[in-house]
Amino acid sequence: MRELHVKEITDAVARLCVEANRELPADLEQKIQNAAETEHSALGRAVLCDLCENMQAARRLGLPVCQDTGMAVVFAEVGQDVHLVGGSFEDAIHEGVRLGYTEGLLRCSVAADPIRRGNTGDNTPAIVHTRLVPGDRVTLTVAPKGFGSENMSRLRMMTPAATEEDIISFVAETVREAGGNPCPPVVLGVGIGGDFEQCALLAKQALCRSVSKRNADPYYAALEQKMLEAVNQLGVGPQGFGGDTTALAVNIEWAPTHIAGLPVSVNVGCHVTRHKIVTI
Repeated sequence: MRELHVKEITDAVARLCVEANRELPADLEQKIQNAAETEHSALGRAVLCDLCENMQAARRLGLPVCQDTGMAVVFAEVGQDVHLVGGSFEDAIHEGVRLGYTEGLLRCSVAADPIRRGNTGDNTPAIVHTRLVPGDRVTLTVAPKGFGSENMSRLRMMTPAATEEDIISFVAETVREAGGNPCPPVVLGVGIGGDFEQCALLAKQALCRSVSKRNADPYYAALEQKMLEAVNQLGVGPQGFGGDTTALAVNIEWAPTHIAGLPVSVNVGCHVTRHKIVTI
């Protein structure tokens, strides 16, 4: 049994909140750069070049890549041989978010009540998903999620009669209706299977997978490519101004489901689809 003081959790979360907001994953940044070279639309190409300049400026000045520094989503894989000491695990995560956003001078965007509103002032509470895993380590993934893209996300409870083409059409329809609202080019996390809530969680988890890594199952890897092609044929383009580059990647995660169901969810990520990971 390994003891781990929760202050290490707090420190790690605080650091990851800042790092995730200031610098995109290298493979996502590379996809944006590549798109700037291959985009046929002159306006779309100019927009992509502006996005590249923005990423470089954020790195040089130590500023967030986007002004919407998101609601903090934290995935925690906790080894079952870890003994956490010094306080509450989830309190430690929320404290890390508080420190990261206030001391890191990140915009605080969490409303205290969904209807009556009122800003909490420190971007807490975070959205926390915890899973017990073998071992004596804790892996934390911090994924700040902006709501320009989150608001465009959808879930549909399909029936088993739905075809592969129906699923692709639903994903493309989601992006077409979103238009320029999610600040394309987008990254799409697609959840297939499970039940209502697991399907949505799968889609969010899919956004935390590297955009250069395809699904391990060849069938779903091929489906990711078909979805990407369908979305990029829409012509929405960078920032909704038209062009070839509407999506940079589609990541699918799937799970077994009930014989009577086929849930499909699309979690839309903007071109600033951020996450940072650390293992303690």
